[in-house]
Amino acid sequence: MTIQNWDKRLGVYLVMDIGDVNGQSALAIAQAAIAGGVDVIQLREKKAPLHDVIETGRKLCKLCRDHGVLFIVNDRVDVALLLEADGVHVGQDDLPADEARRLVGTDMFIGVSASSMEEAQRALEQGADYLGVGAIYATNSKSDAGDPVTPQLIADIRAITSVPLVGIGGITVDNCTDVMEHGADGVAVISAIVGAPDPKAAAALLKRRIAAYI
Repeated sequence: MTIQNWDKRLGVYLVMDIGDVNGQSALAIAQAAIAGGVDVIQLREKKAPLHDVIETGRKLCKLCRDHGVLFIVNDRVDVALLLEADGVHVGQDDLPADEARRLVGTDMFIGVSASSMEEAQRALEQGADYLGVGAIYATNSKSDAGDPVTPQLIADIRAITSVPLVGIGGITVDNCTDVMEHGADGVAVISAIVGAPDPKAAAALLKRRIAAYI
C-alpha cells in the first residue's frame, strides 16, 4: 500500500453518517472524536442526497488529513475516488474487493465486512486489506447487521490470516477489551461515540481502554 503504516492505525474506528446528532453536526462530532483520539473515520451514508454526501465528505476528509486520521468511505467506490479517501469499505452485497481493486488500484486500501468464516475466506481470496468482523454484539445502529457473531469469530479468523481485523457491532467501553483480547487490531463504533453526550470524552475513554492492545 502507498499509505504509510495504515494497518497500524486502526485502533478506534468511528463509523458515521452526515446527519446531526444531539444537536451537533457531523463535522462537529468528527472534530470532537478526533480530539479524543480516534484513528479512523468511515463515512457511511445510505440515505442523504449524493451532492450532500460529497460536500460534507470533502470537509470530513480534509479534517482527517489535517489531523493524521485515516478517512474511509463505505460502499461507494466512486465517492471514495472523488474524495481521494485513504480507503474504501465494502459489504457482502457491495462491489467485490477484487473488482474494487481494479478501480482504486494501489492508492487505497480495501476493507470488507465479514460475519462468517466463509465470508472472511472469500474476502481474503479477493484481496481484502482488512476485515470488519461483526456484528460482534447485538446492535441497533445497523439494521442489517444480523445475529451477533461474538468475539470468537475474530479469534477464528485470526487463526487463518494476519491481515488487520476490526470488530464492529454493539461495542462499548465495557466490552471493547474482550474484542481486542480475541485478536482484533481495532474496534469500530457508531453510537458509542456519535450518540454520547460528549463524543470527545467517549473517544478518549475507548482509546485508553484498548491502548495496551495496539
